This record gives sequence, structure tokens and C-alpha cells, in this order.
Amino acid sequence: MSSDLPGGAVLDADSAGWLDDLTAEGARREAGLARLHELLTRAARREVRRRAPRLGIAGPELDDLAHQAASDAMLAVLAKLATFRGESRFTTWAYAFVMFEVSTKVGRHFWRHPAVPMDAEDWDRLPDRFGLDPQREAEWGAVVAGVRRAVDEVLTPHQRRVFVAIVLNHTPLESVVAELDSNRNAVYKTMFDARRKIRAFLVAHDLMADDTAGSR
Repeated sequence: MSSDLPGGAVLDADSAGWLDDLTAEGARREAGLARLHELLTRAARREVRRRAPRLGIAGPELDDLAHQAASDAMLAVLAKLATFRGESRFTTWAYAFVMFEVSTKVGRHFWRHPAVPMDAEDWDRLPDRFGLDPQREAEWGAVVAGVRRAVDEVLTPHQRRVFVAIVLNHTPLESVVAELDSNRNAVYKTMFDARRKIRAFLVAHDLMADDTAGSR
């Protein structure tokens, strides 16, 4: 059976069941909460295990990260339950909260443990972020090497830390802002300055075209 939402949206039977359980009272709601927590915990465990090779942690610490992510995701789901509009299945909608919480906690781990090495695969994801044409794949190796040099040689320690956290480690912006006790605009400015320095370094070493040349 489906359930209608304000505005005429129609929920699938499974999503309607989730909403009915989580908005009920007494034992039915408690059972729904337990089922939701189990669902989110399984999703969080899968995601942290997928990322485990890069985290440098395992065992109880890894499991604890999954439980924290699941618990925080559950609080977020319940807080925003009234905003669910049935545009996807409820479980798909809930999984998005888990992915966000895992990403945030993984980002905090990288931020607090900068010694975790970044492997070649991490750097190899950079070309698209600098606008390289996929048809010029043969040039990527030199450009990536140039970016690594620029990060080491021309960025300030603060710029380097923010750049590595956001670009390489995919740390959510909110986590970076919180760790710096800063604000979004200041972090945006740091990233802008870091990218500008890196691009200038690449142009100076003939690894990237000077886009400003034609406007002079």
C-alpha cells in the first residue's frame, strides 16, 4: 500500500512503512527506531570498511567510527523526517545521511592525522580538478607531478593543510571550518589563493596554458 504526502506525492509501500513506524508511538516506534539504527549501522560499516585501506585504522577503532556515523546519521534522519518528500526510497534517502557522516568523520581523521600518506592514486584524481581535457591523458603524469611540487614548494603550511584536506582527502568543508575554528569565506579564500599559486607554478613550468595571456 502507498501513502500520500502533501502536494500529491505518492510513497512506495516500503517508504510508507518506515514513516508510519517512525511517527508512531510506543512499542511500534521503538521497534522502528531499532530497525533504523540497525540499517544505518550496516551501511556505515560497509562504507568505513571500503575506505579502511586509506584510513590507517582497523578493528575496534574502525567499528567505533561506524557506530558514531550511524548514530549521528540517525539523529539527522529523525530531525529531518518531516522533510522527506518521497523523491527516492526512504532507505536511499537515509543512506545519504550515513555517507555524509562517514565522510565527515573520515575527513576529521585525516585532518587530525596528517601523517597518513597519500598514495599515487589520490594524486591521479587531480587532473579533472584543474580542467585537463580527458583526451590529453598522456600529459597528466607531468601535471600531477607539478602539482605535488607546487604544494610542497609554493604553498604556505596553512594553505597546504587546507588544500590536502579538501582536494585530496575530500574532507567536507564544514569539517575544515570547524577544525580551524574559522568560517566558510576564510576557507574559500585560502583555497582560492592555493589554487592560484599552484596554477601559476604550472604555467611557469610550461605544464599549463596561461589563460590570462590573451587578455593582456
